[in-house]
Parts: sequence; C-alpha cells; structure tokens
Amino acid sequence: MRQIALITGANKGIGRAAAEQLAALGMTVLIGARDPRRGEEAAAAVRGEGGDAHALVLDVTDLPTVQAAARQVGERFGRLDVLVNNAGITGSGQVSPQDATDQVPSSVELGMVRAVFETNVFGVIAVTNAMLPLLRRSPAARIVNVSSHAASLTLTSAPDGPFAALLPSAAYTPSKAALSALTVQYANELRKDGILVNAAAPGFVDTDSNNHTGFLTPAQGAAVVVRLATLGADGPTAGFFGADGPVAW
Repeated sequence: MRQIALITGANKGIGRAAAEQLAALGMTVLIGARDPRRGEEAAAAVRGEGGDAHALVLDVTDLPTVQAAARQVGERFGRLDVLVNNAGITGSGQVSPQDATDQVPSSVELGMVRAVFETNVFGVIAVTNAMLPLLRRSPAARIVNVSSHAASLTLTSAPDGPFAALLPSAAYTPSKAALSALTVQYANELRKDGILVNAAAPGFVDTDSNNHTGFLTPAQGAAVVVRLATLGADGPTAGFFGADGPVAW
C-alpha cells in the first residue's frame, strides 16, 4: 500500500525537492500550493519523472482552504501517513539575509511580524489540526516541521557564532523558534499514538526566500526532511535535526 504524503508550499524550493524525493521512494505525494496552476505544474513534473503526485489547493493562512483540503484528502485517500509543514515566509521578501533591514527589532513593523507568524506558526497549527484525524488513521504517521538553524537560540545568541554577522531578525527567527516549541508540544501529545513529530533544519539552501544566496541545492536541503518523514518506529520524536544530526535548541 502506497503511503500518502502531503507537503505544504511544495510547488518550488525545498518543498518541491522533498516531494520529488518522497515520490521516488514510492509515496503518493500531495503537492500543497496556494496557486492551482503552479501546484499542477509541479505535480505534472513529478509524474513526468515516474512519481505519483497530485496538486492540492492549500493556503495555510486561509482556514476554509485548509479544511477543504483535509476533506479532499479524506475522500480520496482515507488517511494521511506523512505531513510536511514546509510553507513559510521570511517576511522580508526575496532578499539576502544580510539585507533584511526590515527585521531589525527596534524598527520592525508589527504587521510584518504578524504576517510571518500567521504563516510560519499559526498556519502549522491550522494544517496539523485539520489533518490529524487522517494522520491518526495511519499505522505510522510522521509530521515534519521545516524550520531553520536560525531557530536555535544557542546558535543565534553566540557572539562569535554563524549568525553574528547577520542583522537581527525580529520576525522570521522568532517564528521559527516558536515552531520549535510547537513541535515539542505536538510530539508530547502524540507520542502515545505512535506519531513522531520533529523539526528539520535544511541548511542555507538556494531558494527565492534568500534571493538565491544559499549554497545548498533544494535537493540537498530536502534530504533531512525526507529522513524525518520516513523514520522507523524506533525513531526520535520532539527533536530538531539538520543534515549532520541534532541541532541545539
């Protein structure tokens, strides 16, 4: 029986690469995308490589579309085995991190912070809760929240650490730190049900969100996401992982 995987924000970047890799492993992949045309183009490309993929209209900030997506998945497949909460925004648009001057805490606009949390945190709650009844029907459900090394307070607080040269980030970085806390809370609740919930840090990947300044390919970044999506029953839960293993909170 094919496993069913849903990835939000999967029409490009890390989400698209994860979709390709999970499809290559034999899963039926549902490509969540706000734009129906872009979602279908991505699904068609995955099918063109021999994978089983279907587009699913899904805007994580719009509860009616989230609920409609859950109904569609339930009616067509009856369950969900993997949920990858990948959809996310930086708030600054397509700029490199060192140019994100609008993220400086002392001058950040509250509206932008709210918009980032709406997608990166509240959207994850909306999608996860809508899909949980379907995930509970899976014999071994997995939830992966796509985070960032920027979520690590250990790394971002180090004066001589990897983030020291970047501008402070009052929207994106706190949203990913909140996602870490959320990941642990879901993991704690769902542990008894055998549902493993983890956060993934793909690394500095070449995507629109950093104006293509990243040095990893989307396929390289997606590898840790796929690994967490395919954990065995003895796999970890409530963890935060990058390509090299656990990331410090």
